[in-house]
Amino acid sequence: MISYLKGIVAAIQDNSVHRHTLTLEVNGIGYDLQIPARLAQQLPNTGGEVQIFTHYQIREEVPLLYGFGSPGERDVFRHLLGVSGVGAAIAIALLDTLELPELVQTIITGNIQLLIQAPGVGKKTAERICLELKGKLVEWRKTAGFFVATGGPAPSIIEEVQMTLLALGYTANEVSHALHVVSEDIGLPKDAYVEEWIKQAIAHLSTEYSH
Repeated sequence: MISYLKGIVAAIQDNSVHRHTLTLEVNGIGYDLQIPARLAQQLPNTGGEVQIFTHYQIREEVPLLYGFGSPGERDVFRHLLGVSGVGAAIAIALLDTLELPELVQTIITGNIQLLIQAPGVGKKTAERICLELKGKLVEWRKTAGFFVATGGPAPSIIEEVQMTLLALGYTANEVSHALHVVSEDIGLPKDAYVEEWIKQAIAHLSTEYSH
């Protein structure tokens, strides 16, 4: 119905951790869009011009507009809505917890441990998401020309590495990003010892977030 809106940021309301409302003025009309917290943080101040990609949904006879910073985010949001038991709140929480490349890779590789870091996502829901979307996202990635990094430890040790880093207080997004960096920039082999992965990831995270 509405593919995107280009207009002026009139206001951003912080309703809760994962509920932000953007009021976008387009040709004298104010549109209220539900947007991820991550997008709210990236938007310019009031008066700035932006282009927002939209998804229109009617829930309990109430029309709602959801807004995203890219067509890719909107595509993945729509894929998530197609999974049984996944509503808009959970889909947005996933987009907020993991950046889009990491979220797509996490689903394709069936990484349940990272998915359940999103508020409202339990183990069964995470398993259902991976089961139903793995093939769809593989195909979508091809047609969208979407690149997903492949760096990270071998499957046999990844859960232990992630559990340790998450227990230390790092977020799912920070953990995923750190493992990619350690693999691709430092060149640590996938089958290196668990302790080495943890050591290098912590070293990167400590440097990254000390500035």
